[in-house]
Amino acid sequence: MSVLFFLLETLFFFLIAAALLRAWMNHLRIHMSAQPGRLAIAVTDWLVRPVRRILPKSLAQSRVDWGSLMAALLLALAYGGLWLMLASLFAGMPASSAALVLAIPTLAVKLLLRVVLQGLMILLLVYAVLSWVQPGSPVLSTLDRLCGPILRPVRRIIPPIGGVDLSVLVLVIVLQVGLILLG
Repeated sequence: MSVLFFLLETLFFFLIAAALLRAWMNHLRIHMSAQPGRLAIAVTDWLVRPVRRILPKSLAQSRVDWGSLMAALLLALAYGGLWLMLASLFAGMPASSAALVLAIPTLAVKLLLRVVLQGLMILLLVYAVLSWVQPGSPVLSTLDRLCGPILRPVRRIIPPIGGVDLSVLVLVIVLQVGLILLG
């Protein structure tokens, strides 16, 4: 049973992360032909396109990619529903109680927060490693544009020490603390 829950969580983590990455890249006006944009589109287009069609025109024309954000929210809610359905199936709990219905949004919000925190951590770690190992990589410029707005406030507080930028390390520690508090 735990294997099934792990696979379900991994699948939805990947889909939600792709939808949120797509929204972040669109917000920053990063061309989606660059990686990881192509991956995010390939993984989420099946859901984002129909969601965009039903959104009001005023939301569709804003700078925020509401289609991708709504897709991430729908995926998180689907995860919560599937998780509870499987839990009630294997544990023999009734699936119609009010407490279970309230648990779906709770599970969805918790997964969304975890995806945001862990997704940022993954982006920051890949950015840091690539900046050391392959500083001329074309993906590094995209990662720099993705991570830059998040790192800028930390860099204002913590200047480089001995020529080394510790902002990524500090932000990874803060994100890890957030994950601990969430868990």
